[in-house]
Amino acid sequence: MSIRSFVQRGRITSSQRKAIKKLWPYYGVELTSELDLNTLFGRSNNKHLEIGFGNGDALIAMAKSHPEYDYIGVDVYTPGVGKVLINIETSQLTNVKIMQADAVEILNNNLLSSCLDAVYIFFPDPWPKRCHHKRRLIQTNFINLLAKCIKSNGKLHLATDWEHYAQHMLSVLEASPKFINHTNGFSQRPLERPVTKFEKRGLRMGHGVWDLMYRRC
Repeated sequence: MSIRSFVQRGRITSSQRKAIKKLWPYYGVELTSELDLNTLFGRSNNKHLEIGFGNGDALIAMAKSHPEYDYIGVDVYTPGVGKVLINIETSQLTNVKIMQADAVEILNNNLLSSCLDAVYIFFPDPWPKRCHHKRRLIQTNFINLLAKCIKSNGKLHLATDWEHYAQHMLSVLEASPKFINHTNGFSQRPLERPVTKFEKRGLRMGHGVWDLMYRRC
């Protein structure tokens, strides 16, 4: 049995529940088989995946800024899914689809090889206690899964506000022959990365923020 990097939490509101019932058929993706993302969006534009979109701040901002790209958001938390669906509808976005499932299962079972131009993982659960480090999403096996789905020269962008996790991410990626670092270590936050709610909270707590930018070999 694989170790999950998440636990279910959060309370869904009535508006989020209604949004899921009404809007999921339009923006949600049923994961029954391998997906052809060009068919899913009805066009062959660049495909960008955000894993763990939380409240959807970054996902919605990126989709608004780049209507020429298609965005897929993956998360397991029902309240976040409801909120993102509301924001997709309010913003009248046609370039966003949502998947509610474990990202590991999606990468393994539903996404074709070399189908993604970019993957974003912003502020994943740091699991700060030593006994929980095995639950961290960024591990060698997971990076290998990402490498399978990201196109040659495609982008992988990670960010965290936990220094220990940042160092762990760096060591895992530097050991991978499948990715090349943009810089010699951590990167400055690129202007196109939206500042998220979780990042603001971390900054208020006195945390630093570490970005990692890689390219698929």
